[in-house]
Amino acid sequence: MPSLGELYNEHEKLKDEGKNEDAIAKLTEALEQDENYVMAHLGLAVMYGKVGEHQKAVSHAQRACDLDPNDPFNFTAMSVTCQRASQGVDNAADNAKFIQMAEDAMARAHALQGHAH
Repeated sequence: MPSLGELYNEHEKLKDEGKNEDAIAKLTEALEQDENYVMAHLGLAVMYGKVGEHQKAVSHAQRACDLDPNDPFNFTAMSVTCQRASQGVDNAADNAKFIQMAEDAMARAHALQGHAH
């Protein structure tokens, strides 16, 4: 059985080759081994964004934040994921929701880094 790191690296290779669905499958396989693997959630946030599944992308970014709430990177990634989601939806309410979530996540990242907002 491949390790979590090996699955993550395989996902990176597949992503670079433009094989998005295969990359998603590798990360999903990693989560089947360890549902708390933060890097897989962050990777799925990116990958689901690439294939236009923005709600899934945001859900995985949020899960990474929930699992490791003291890492400012996770909240920065959440902010970027939500910004991209806001650009990928046609519904004004979803757009506004994602923009607010992006702003909240960036504020949290800044707070964790000790920056004044």
